[in-house]
Amino acid sequence: MTAKATGGRMTRRRAHTRANLLDAAFAVFAAKGFGRVSIEEVCEAAGYSRGAFYSNFDSLDELFFALYEQRAALIAEQVAAALASDGPGPDVPAAVDRVTEVLLLDRDWLLVKTDFLVHAARDPEVARTLLEHRARLRRAIADRLARARGHTALPAVLGDVEGAAHAVVAAYDGVTTQLLLDRDVVRARVWLGQLLTALLTDGSTRH
Repeated sequence: MTAKATGGRMTRRRAHTRANLLDAAFAVFAAKGFGRVSIEEVCEAAGYSRGAFYSNFDSLDELFFALYEQRAALIAEQVAAALASDGPGPDVPAAVDRVTEVLLLDRDWLLVKTDFLVHAARDPEVARTLLEHRARLRRAIADRLARARGHTALPAVLGDVEGAAHAVVAAYDGVTTQLLLDRDVVRARVWLGQLLTALLTDGSTRH
């Protein structure tokens, strides 16, 4: 599933229109939920016609996935920047601290992402794409953990770095689900840091 393409390079004006549609869709999806929003509502929120919408996207599904990719890329950049500041033998607890400080924990985004997850569960094609994204995320985490093993040993119960990466993603999913309900971002960051440190070390090194 890819964004609609036309001949030639995307113009600055079209890129601006596309960005505005994505921003408007994000706000409307967060407020109403995917499945309860029409193309007309997205266009009205962005201040564009249906023609402008269809020159950028074939459907709300396509727009939704473009939005998901946009936000997922932002999270990946935040995590990569946080982890890039350590050396070749990173300290896992310190890396956890940096990641949890910068990680996007925006409740509106989590609402949109949860809607997307439910939508993907009912659409095999979308589900495959989402699974591919989550697999790439786990591979990136596993690669980083593999480089950290010489500095901080991973608990044997996790098996290997791939198992640890699965645990990290599961911890994030669990903490963000709780955040959707209690709306406590500060507590979510603290709890995520504690949980990741407990998973990836013996838990005694967290300050």
